[in-house]
Amino acid sequence: HVQLVDSGGGLVQAGGSLRPSCGTSRATLGTYAVCWSRQAPGTEGVFVAAISWSARNIYYAEYAESMKGRFTISRDNAKNTVSLQMNSLKPEDTAMYYCAADARSIATMRFLTYDDGYWGQGTQVTVSS
Repeated sequence: HVQLVDSGGGLVQAGGSLRPSCGTSRATLGTYAVCWSRQAPGTEGVFVAAISWSARNIYYAEYAESMKGRFTISRDNAKNTVSLQMNSLKPEDTAMYYCAADARSIATMRFLTYDDGYWGQGTQVTVSS
């Protein structure tokens, strides 16, 4: 069982940056595709970004349209973590952010549900105006 731990959220003013991270000590995260999703109170979960797994250290990333250019997902295989660099944050980015890992291809990670894969406990991101 892969236990993911999300961290790095916080409170930031609009225009600021945060870098949540996701890690595990029970698996090699590089062998899983990993995505970030977010959920604001009273709303459905929304896909944010995903990064592929790779046997050759060549990774692909996908982003939700509204996050392109502002968010960057990346891996640190030495630390066994996946991070989400979030720049130019807006109040509407306020949500609980969750990472998830699964063995599927990156193309289907945006359709991952809470019944699939392995999920972290979430980290709160709050952007003040």
